Amino acid sequence: MSKIANERLRREDAVTNRFLAQPNEDTFSDLFKIFTPQLVAFFRTRGCGRALAEDLAQEVMLIVYRKATQVRDRALFRAWLFKVARNAFCRYYAKQARQVETVDLTSGDRLIAASRKPAGTPAFEFLHWIAPLESREREILALRFIEEWEYHEIAAAHAIPIGTVQWKVFNAKKKLAVFLRPEMTRQAAA
Repeated sequence: MSKIANERLRREDAVTNRFLAQPNEDTFSDLFKIFTPQLVAFFRTRGCGRALAEDLAQEVMLIVYRKATQVRDRALFRAWLFKVARNAFCRYYAKQARQVETVDLTSGDRLIAASRKPAGTPAFEFLHWIAPLESREREILALRFIEEWEYHEIAAAHAIPIGTVQWKVFNAKKKLAVFLRPEMTRQAAA
């Protein structure tokens, strides 16, 4: 190792030991100045933009400040720090993967129930079939099967859970089965 690298490691060890011996704002400030640029570089090499890398680095340093007393072996502080960083990185991307794309409903364009299909098409026939249902059920079914909205879009528009939307669609189809079976039987006979 070069003389500069050895000096840097000695300085890191001294600041780390001072912080772990007495975790307070002053010792943390020194620790923050040394490790935050390294954490930003760590996140940047993993494809994070500058702003995201800085946010994640600050999150990691907050965890370090709050959980410093849990470090058992001071010699392994650096490894612990970067394990916390890796876990923060994984949590961030796991959260991103779980997020559902939402639709901007403020424009009003998506709320128009009219179909782009001409009269007499299955969309209009569908509207006739769902006439026996309550208005809320008709609206949800029209959004789902005519407008082809996803369940999460309907849930967001009505401010109800996705499971409730799925249950309402299932329940409405169950109600319609009673009305549509005789209709389908007559059509098959004709």
